[in-house]
Amino acid sequence: MKEQIKNFLNEEQDPKAVEKVTNKLRDLLMRGEEISYIGVQKKPVTVLPDSIVLTNKRIIICKPKNLGLSMDFTDYAWDDIAGVFVKENILGSDFSFATKTDIQVSIDYIPKTQARKIYTFAKEQLEMLKEGNAAPSLINETEGQWIQPQVDEPEVIEEVETEEVTHFAELIPTAQKALAEEFTSVETPVEPIAETVKPAAEKSLSELTKDELFDKLQNYKKLLDNGLIRQAEYDNLKSEILPYL
Repeated sequence: MKEQIKNFLNEEQDPKAVEKVTNKLRDLLMRGEEISYIGVQKKPVTVLPDSIVLTNKRIIICKPKNLGLSMDFTDYAWDDIAGVFVKENILGSDFSFATKTDIQVSIDYIPKTQARKIYTFAKEQLEMLKEGNAAPSLINETEGQWIQPQVDEPEVIEEVETEEVTHFAELIPTAQKALAEEFTSVETPVEPIAETVKPAAEKSLSELTKDELFDKLQNYKKLLDNGLIRQAEYDNLKSEILPYL
């Protein structure tokens, strides 16, 4: 196995999947572009896992097709990405991100260790773009060893837990309002949601971080997809948030 492929197997990635991705990406990399990390999906039952590749210029989603004989690539430049998010589940984690044009992309069943490294690299990349610096490197090219980013991992886990609670607090009042409007239109009495469930005191939009604003926008999108709010309501909510992103 080539030495450069071994560099991406630090978190028990599938060697065959990594080799296929690196071979097919060889002719797609731009001048000065280098692969920094490769995360590989690990579903309970799968033969052709999806992969996510992080370079110093972009995020690339790789999806095999035609029994692995070909592959679809979708890439997103770092300066087009508005925010990133990771959610840990029982079987792996979901890594997702949103672009500045309101496109949302997610890849599931990423092993937790890989998902944390992807999240950390993405956050550092976005911060470095704000400062006008180049992408950080996750691989020590002279020794072929993983360079652990200077980040307190428990803070990442704590942020995930806080995110789930925030979603719950925001969904309750919005869902109640949508249900009330729906049943009122057919003159059917609405049983109010238990008033004992109160959302936590909300900050104003100007006090929220970009990650929090992005999460709030994701919640509104979920309500729209589930039919709990109308398109016009979603558009109004989105127009309030976008100026702060």
